[in-house]
Amino acid sequence: MITAPLSVSSNWSFPTAVRFGNGRIGELADAVRSLGAAAPLVVTDAGLKDLFPVQRTLEVLREGGLRPGLFHDVKPNPTGRNVAGGVEALRAGGHDLVVAIGGGSALDAAKAIALMASQTIPMWDLEDIGDNWTRADTSRLTPVIAIPTTAGTGSELGRSSVITHDEEHRKVIVFHPRMMPNLVIMDPELTTGLPPHITAATGMDALSHALEALSAPSFHPMAEGIALNALRLIKTWLPLAVADGNNLEARGQMLIASGMGCVALQKGLGAIHALAHPLGALYDAHHGLLNAVLMPYVLEFNAPAIDEKLELLSRTLDLPHYCAAGVLDWMLDLRGELNIPPTLAAMGLTDIDEEKVVAMAEVDPCAGGNPIPLDRKSLLGILQAAR
Repeated sequence: MITAPLSVSSNWSFPTAVRFGNGRIGELADAVRSLGAAAPLVVTDAGLKDLFPVQRTLEVLREGGLRPGLFHDVKPNPTGRNVAGGVEALRAGGHDLVVAIGGGSALDAAKAIALMASQTIPMWDLEDIGDNWTRADTSRLTPVIAIPTTAGTGSELGRSSVITHDEEHRKVIVFHPRMMPNLVIMDPELTTGLPPHITAATGMDALSHALEALSAPSFHPMAEGIALNALRLIKTWLPLAVADGNNLEARGQMLIASGMGCVALQKGLGAIHALAHPLGALYDAHHGLLNAVLMPYVLEFNAPAIDEKLELLSRTLDLPHYCAAGVLDWMLDLRGELNIPPTLAAMGLTDIDEEKVVAMAEVDPCAGGNPIPLDRKSLLGILQAAR
């Protein structure tokens, strides 16, 4: 492999400052102080709050002489109410920084909490449409340190959060350039407790980001190169991370690939996410697993428009066949190896309101990045194939 072994800790700055390596969580208190803070609010989800990553985080902060608080009312698909509760906790506790720790849900909620703590407008006014982001007051933003415990969304390197609108039951992408965390700590040791099925689903989420970014028709050669390398890493390391959760090399390489997938997705996403967003919002299903199930059906639909890109991808991955069919075969084999359900019904979604899902998918911001223009008929065809 070209990537350096994990015995070498490393710092880099793209697109924000990253501290990578085993045990780097021990530097958290110094990092908080370097940002001028003393009373951080640790934001995570209820399932993680009593586990090693969060408890170690709190321990490091307290031993460093800081005054941390803890907010964990974050759902697997975070909602506007979760964000509002976090803002209230931040203000009530006099907190001056947010430590975001967990998977994509916790990180998305935490970034939104930090942004909204200084706003007077509703969060929904900052939906990623046009120049809505310019409405935000950035004069006194709360800094964020992000610590991923899964390798999936790459939200630690993103400038947006996906939050479910409580009343409208739809996922909203809240965007602002300064939602990017001030610092990211990627510590593979914090990811070793993740069960195999969650490792698989989150890893496939990272794959979906890189694949859809590569497929998007927009011109962004830097993002395209990052997407290709992310896919190369995922092919090698995701099966190993699922097979042995204590393989720190695999865990670390997947953290890198996940972050790269998030950086690449600024080139665009497509039908996978356009359909996964309403399905997740309406049925509270795991986002990464939805992407994994939908992926081959969307790839087959898009293949005629991206055959050259898929040939390039197949060569990059050194697949047996350099063509779109070769990529599809690899994807199906990978899903089987990781025990990903083949259909939506197999993952428990047997009663889907197809018309509602398709109507929501058609207007989802990700739909516009699909290499083949999407309409209700095409989205319905993909959805029905995946059922």
